[in-house]
Amino acid sequence: MRGMGNMNNMMKQMQKMQKKMMQAQEELAVQTFEGTASNGLVKVVMNGQKQVQEVVISPEVVDPEDVELLQDMIIIATNAAIAKVDETTNATMGQFTKGINLPGF
Repeated sequence: MRGMGNMNNMMKQMQKMQKKMMQAQEELAVQTFEGTASNGLVKVVMNGQKQVQEVVISPEVVDPEDVELLQDMIIIATNAAIAKVDETTNATMGQFTKGINLPGF
């Protein structure tokens, strides 16, 4: 019967951890992350689910003769925002897997 008590405690701890993880995921989803290019002339804002919320382009970078440059700046800003989402997600969610060695995770 001793083993059952330990198993029940472990299950309760896992349920608590799962609840905390879900809460952390919900909090991350509503956070906003900003990526910029060319000293802020192009800005991309996205949420924690990597959905683009806003794109801001300063008029001085709009050159009809050089659309490729603008496209590159949008890509750079988007990738910077994605990197920030990933970094924050890893830092936040990593606390739940620290010290646990689960194959495949």
